Amino acid sequence: MDIHFDFSGRTALVTGAASGLGLAMANAFADAGASLVLFDMDAGGAAAAAEAINTRHPGRAIARAGSITDQAQVAAACRDAQALTGRLDIVMNNAGISGNASSLDLDEQTWRHAIDVNLTGAFLVAQAAGRIMADQGGGSIVNTASMYGVVTAPERAAYCAAKAGVVALTKVLAIEWADRNIRVNAIGPGYVRTALTETLIQQGRIDLDALHHRVPAGRLGTPEEIAQAALFLASDAAAYVTGQTLVADGGWSSYSYL
Repeated sequence: MDIHFDFSGRTALVTGAASGLGLAMANAFADAGASLVLFDMDAGGAAAAAEAINTRHPGRAIARAGSITDQAQVAAACRDAQALTGRLDIVMNNAGISGNASSLDLDEQTWRHAIDVNLTGAFLVAQAAGRIMADQGGGSIVNTASMYGVVTAPERAAYCAAKAGVVALTKVLAIEWADRNIRVNAIGPGYVRTALTETLIQQGRIDLDALHHRVPAGRLGTPEEIAQAALFLASDAAAYVTGQTLVADGGWSSYSYL
């Protein structure tokens, strides 16, 4: 699928940009003309991603290391993105973790960490970006939720709770900031064939045939497909779309058969 969006002259901050969906989003935005800050705890991975982008598009991307749970680091990354062009137009609020475990065995530390990263971190990024966007007259924030923010599955109590929180947070911020011309939406990916997924398949921790059978589309998504959906939400093509979660899961959440 080759869909063209033009983000020339715009600046985007992508969190969790060193790998997986965040990397695909960063590449897609760079190829569409945006200038980028790639923010990730993996300093080496973020630097490598920025270097690869700059090989194709010289001077287009910079890397910043940090955690979305650190308010000062988040604010600094947003300011760095703003400094590239004088604006912060787009935030891909993507960084997150899993933390799956049986609810009877789930320890408090794992629960708190999953909520802290997936929900509190998403809020801190949106808040820091929203302050800049409010002052400049608008912008677009796309949060990465999950299909498990609208449906649930066993042994994912913390993850589902956090991602459902992201869906609700998206709606709250969208209606609160609409008069400031800030659009806030979310993307809800289903199972996607990332490097992590490939590793879990090789380890026998994911039954690929079973997943293919369960997904109505008959396959896993690709990071590039999720990135294209996120680009749409960030683009002028979605100018009247706010407060929505676009679930890109091949039909999983619409299909009740297990």
